Amino acid sequence: MPRKTVARIDTGALRHNYRLACKLASPARAMAVIKADGYGHGIREVARALVDEAPKFAVACIEEALAIRAAGINHPVVMLQGPHSFDDVATSAGKGFEMVVHSDYQLDWLEQAPDKPKLWLKVNTGMNRLGFAPAVLGQVMARLQACGAREQVIGFVTHYACADDPSSGFTEKQTRTFTEAVVDWPALAKSAGNSAAHFLPGQPLFDWSRPGIMLYGASPTLGKIGPELGLEAVMTLEAELTAVRTLQPGESVGYGCSWTAEQETRMGIVAIGYGDGYPRHAGTDTPAWVAGSRIRLIGRVSMDMLAVDLTHAPAAGPGDTVELWGRHVSVDEVAQHAGTIGYELLTGITARVPRLYDSSGDETA
Repeated sequence: MPRKTVARIDTGALRHNYRLACKLASPARAMAVIKADGYGHGIREVARALVDEAPKFAVACIEEALAIRAAGINHPVVMLQGPHSFDDVATSAGKGFEMVVHSDYQLDWLEQAPDKPKLWLKVNTGMNRLGFAPAVLGQVMARLQACGAREQVIGFVTHYACADDPSSGFTEKQTRTFTEAVVDWPALAKSAGNSAAHFLPGQPLFDWSRPGIMLYGASPTLGKIGPELGLEAVMTLEAELTAVRTLQPGESVGYGCSWTAEQETRMGIVAIGYGDGYPRHAGTDTPAWVAGSRIRLIGRVSMDMLAVDLTHAPAAGPGDTVELWGRHVSVDEVAQHAGTIGYELLTGITARVPRLYDSSGDETA
């Protein structure tokens, strides 16, 4: 009989979060970002759950775009990193993908390609990862005109570096830079708003916003957890309580004896660990939930199991289901204890943990 360590995916919550993104983005439209295997939730199943909601999807690379087509979905798909090879250009044109172009070598490929896909041009407004400097956009447009690709340009994109921090003035600076950079092409669309930008009062989201992590119920904003922003947890990570014993004062549990009981403590072992993608650095006091009560981790997380303090869950026993994160414990809380962010936790759950979908999704391992 298989372990009861599973990730339950609530596609109704996914749709709720997308609708919230649309409400916050209006009058902009929202393309659903489902890269990184749908942020760990399953790219095919996420796309199917949103197919009647989202007019456009966004992914990182062509492999992810092809996965959407393989699921039988013909929506426009934006490849945020653009082509990684010359062959990607032809594939994108044939499959109806929209490529983000950010570098000269990609322009070289477009000049050589007989068929041109639809294009977005990335503008570097200060994040300094990818994108053309505002000063060279005119030259880029001239190259595209010369090779017959100018009419394929849909619009411009940029990405915010500090939108998660409402106190930062950098987002306003980037917004101003972006607006000024593309002023000569008013008919082309503009896209800049990541998840965090949806929650910045007065922040323009232009024509297309790009909600990502917020679709999955995790917070994109510093100092906030998902439920505080009106988001619903999509993934509930569960595992079985496999053993319970009472530790006496002075007894430790786990590698390194990093936690020692100061009083008689009822302790449980849960069948999940860093081999499943649960963060190893989530140590003592990280919250979990069982038998109607919040509990805490104690000691170090092992590869296949972790220990919890059952003092506040006296009814819990072997066979009970422990929620590591989900509706009762926000993934953002766990991330804070692990010194990371919800993005990393959701995308880090390994293939050893089956994803179990509600009635409107599929079940896959």
